[in-house]
Amino acid sequence: EVQLQASGGGLVQAGGSLRLSCVTSGFAFGRYAITWFRQAPGKEREGISCISSLDGRSYYDNSVKGRFTISSDNAQSTVYLQMNNLNPDDTAVYYCAAYYGAAPMAWMLPGGYEHWGQGTQVTVSS
Repeated sequence: EVQLQASGGGLVQAGGSLRLSCVTSGFAFGRYAITWFRQAPGKEREGISCISSLDGRSYYDNSVKGRFTISSDNAQSTVYLQMNNLNPDDTAVYYCAAYYGAAPMAWMLPGGYEHWGQGTQVTVSS
């Protein structure tokens, strides 16, 4: 059974940090790119960071570049998202998703992802 379990969300003050985890199982982790998406109320789901197991490359949306860091532990089939200097605009439900192969050019769009996890809520207070 394929599973992507996102966790680590919570309530934090502006300027604070959180570390999200995406624990995966049931598929060949090393052959997939894993992307973190987020969706705020009334807004579309957007990709914010992606890591490609096949070539080790990572990608960031401009809105989080310099504040968020994506990493992976291939032995544990887990991807992390370290989020620093959070602001209220980061408030959203965060999801992780798996794309077969290297990260696509349009990694930030939700189409084409094979597996999705449930979300974890991140709330940043001002």
